[in-house]
Amino acid sequence: MNNYLLSIITTFVFVGFSLQCEAKDLSKSNTKKVKTYFIQSLQGNKEDFSSKKSVDIKDIASLRNDVWNCWRDAVNSIQEEILPKPFAHGEPRDTALWKLPEALEPNAIMPFHFVKKGECPSEGYPLFLYMHGSGDKTREWETGYRICNSFNDAPSLYFIPQIPNAYGELYRWAIQSKQWAWEKLLRLAFLEENIDANRIYFFGISEGGYGSQRLASFYADYLAGAGPMAGGEPLKNAPMENLANIAFSLRTGEKDYGFARNYMTYTAAMTIDSLRKIHPEHYNFFIELVPGMGHGIDYDKTTPWLSKFKRNAHPTYFYWEDYDMYGRHRTGFYNIRVNETSRNNDDERTCYEVSIADNTVEVTVKNVTYTTTQTIYNIPMLFSKEYSMATKGNITIFLNEELFDLTKPIKVVVNGKESFYGKVRPDVKAMVESCAEYFDPERVFPAMINVDVR
Repeated sequence: MNNYLLSIITTFVFVGFSLQCEAKDLSKSNTKKVKTYFIQSLQGNKEDFSSKKSVDIKDIASLRNDVWNCWRDAVNSIQEEILPKPFAHGEPRDTALWKLPEALEPNAIMPFHFVKKGECPSEGYPLFLYMHGSGDKTREWETGYRICNSFNDAPSLYFIPQIPNAYGELYRWAIQSKQWAWEKLLRLAFLEENIDANRIYFFGISEGGYGSQRLASFYADYLAGAGPMAGGEPLKNAPMENLANIAFSLRTGEKDYGFARNYMTYTAAMTIDSLRKIHPEHYNFFIELVPGMGHGIDYDKTTPWLSKFKRNAHPTYFYWEDYDMYGRHRTGFYNIRVNETSRNNDDERTCYEVSIADNTVEVTVKNVTYTTTQTIYNIPMLFSKEYSMATKGNITIFLNEELFDLTKPIKVVVNGKESFYGKVRPDVKAMVESCAEYFDPERVFPAMINVDVR
């Protein structure tokens, strides 16, 4: 996704990169080359990193640290709004501001509070992104600030934004301008020593519930969990299959008939329950239609439940339905990157099902087309899906020492056919490209394999 992170440059001014990056295993020239590549990737230039430098397996950890430090230096070289120092509830309230890219949302200034509860744990705070409901945005933001401080989830850190524009489709938490904001939040959070990179959660109420459910499916590989409340989305907008390996909570009033929110919550429960029966160790959820309640429910249960769970950044199984969210696809998920799409047209989506065991990666790549079978309140609600095996495309599979024995041959099977077999030499190229793709300290991968989809 590096081609999108800072594709709109109007907010940023780049400064020189005569930076002090300690690189024990990188030569001075290679260090500068890595930093330059990172800065260009932040500008939206997605190119291959040209390097032939291989890495001894014993040096992977130190070189990974060097590459991450170069990434940190590249990000710090950009003059942009940052995450402020968090304040505690009861202290003078500090409001920070981020300007969203003009080309994505005109006149969009996002105020937010960055609030801490309790003392910072040794591994860092869990971070919650809260999205408020629709209505008067000042009132909704204030309500969000108040209730977030009441939840029994300390120690915790909260990012509580106010929607910039409160009309039409701009009052949506998953549109492209907000995707830009959330990727910026993730990128900066991963660089903060006081934030646990494996305990980040998205949640929200009503309109924020819709947004957090969509974002949970879109960004599942970054999250420990997600918790929409009083919401519910048609599952075409938020495929449940993508939620393998994260904790997912969805709580809606039993009598919340507006926009069929209760029915959408019911269909989500039935769908993810069927997925858990197939993969019981990968789908973890808490979905509840709260008896007797309408649009207003008790919100106190969600974050304490979510906070029990940590992200699995390196799952041995995942499913990714690569779908368009407000006109944009992601380019990678967990440890795969799409170099050439398998879609035949804009109506199709591509689904990647990945299993890893015994130094073997099995990838099934299918294209899927949805057909609406039921509409309620003019909302497409239920769908049939028609799958076909993909016959084109190219993907990168990133490898690390947690999932693979890099001293032995790796086998890759795509759509039932062996696409690769052999030893893979760790190298700088894999580390740099994976760092730029995911901007994630858990996913600086030391090796990679490119395979065609046939």
